[in-house]
Amino acid sequence: MNDWAPKRFWTQADVVERDGGFSVDLDGRAVKTPYKQALILPTRAMAQAAAAEWQAQTDKIDPTTMPVTRAANSAIDKVAPQHAEVAAMLAAYGENDLMCYRAAAPDTLIALQDAAWNPWLAWAAQALDAPLHVTTGIMPVDQPPTSIARLHERVLRFDNFALTGFHDLVQLSGSLVLAFAVTLGKLTPQQAWPLSRIDEDFQISQWGDDEEAAEVAALKRQAFIDGAAFVEMSRRV
Repeated sequence: MNDWAPKRFWTQADVVERDGGFSVDLDGRAVKTPYKQALILPTRAMAQAAAAEWQAQTDKIDPTTMPVTRAANSAIDKVAPQHAEVAAMLAAYGENDLMCYRAAAPDTLIALQDAAWNPWLAWAAQALDAPLHVTTGIMPVDQPPTSIARLHERVLRFDNFALTGFHDLVQLSGSLVLAFAVTLGKLTPQQAWPLSRIDEDFQISQWGDDEEAAEVAALKRQAFIDGAAFVEMSRRV
């Protein structure tokens, strides 16, 4: 296995105001994205978090310990050139939101889903003006076009950085509604994550946990929390 990784070559990581935003400088040299673009971040809080990640690196650079830097790179290199396409892709999750697809059995799982998900679908109908239909099983259910349009409009309002964090919230949870609840401050990511795993946790309660699956779930949970933090750091006060 090739375990090569770039080595740390700097002494100090600093935050510098630059080009209408904030940059991370390593010994006076500005960090660039993988596509060689300037890493200009929208808020000082985000830049400070990214600088802390660079400062915390030891002998070899480990990108897995740098979620803010990785998300910022994605916002600049990947989301910015196709903002509308990314927004449309995420808004489409409203057509198949996790919480709209319910189990037909057993009664215990049905009750868990109802208790966990019904309040948030009711919240979406009220706060987002986007009522969604619920179905049993996996066959697609048509959602009100006006609801999907309103959700799409809301997603489009995110800037490139917020959209990057929102992307992780939606894809990891499978729920556009839960992602909005987190970004609008109605749920913490720690509260929202278990709501996205009602089915998985029920299966674990019945059949026991799998060590490898548990490790994957823990990584996803942390990525979900990191995504929420990135959205928050993107907010310009």
